[in-house]
Amino acid sequence: MTVRAAATAGPRLGDRRWPELDGPADVLVLVPVGSLEQHGPGLPLCVDTVVATRVALEAAARRVADGDRVLVAPAVAYGSSGEHQDFPGTVSIGQEALRLVLVELGRSACTWARGVIFVNGHGGNLRPLTSAVATLRDEGRPVAWTACVVPDGDAHAGRTETSLLLAMAPGLVRTDLLAPGETRPVADLMPRLRSEGVRAVSGSGVLGDPTDASPELGRTLLDGLVDRLDAELRALDVDERGRLGVRAGAPA
Repeated sequence: MTVRAAATAGPRLGDRRWPELDGPADVLVLVPVGSLEQHGPGLPLCVDTVVATRVALEAAARRVADGDRVLVAPAVAYGSSGEHQDFPGTVSIGQEALRLVLVELGRSACTWARGVIFVNGHGGNLRPLTSAVATLRDEGRPVAWTACVVPDGDAHAGRTETSLLLAMAPGLVRTDLLAPGETRPVADLMPRLRSEGVRAVSGSGVLGDPTDASPELGRTLLDGLVDRLDAELRALDVDERGRLGVRAGAPA
């Protein structure tokens, strides 16, 4: 199999063999970054990792179909989830450990890839992620980050995430256990969330209302996330924070 032929074999880095990647450093690597944390009674602990991985894979497949060499690495499935630590099942590695993991991943992959994009699925990862990318960029490495954010989506384990999982992995959703959680605006809850964690404001861990979620909405939301990442990968515009984006007026 030639290197060019290998580019059409699928976008998962872990499925490749090293000779397929030997030669010019023209591969762009996407690294999904998720978490293992509670998502209420009805959703699994792996939601953020599932979403980040699926968005990265679908966007990479589009780029590969257009002739680009884009591969998706296995996800970083543990994140910084201290705000959820009061719930059993949550496993957090903390901000500093996550930062160091991302720095070392970026350093290693950049020895053979033309660039690395971290695709983040958990808001609690943002501080260590941006710090890691800043360090890597200061070292002259072509690294950036982006996030799977649904505009106007609810905060956690509500309609947004439940719809996404119903579209991606319906077998992981316990629809019989879905119930409204704390539905006040997150801005009103933020002081207690920061000081006391999620359980202090929502005994179920849900911030939002998942009861009107649907797979149809989930597919629409997923398509929007993939469209955005695809546009970002085509533009490869990186701002001063190291975030991938699309400049105003650029083709979407």
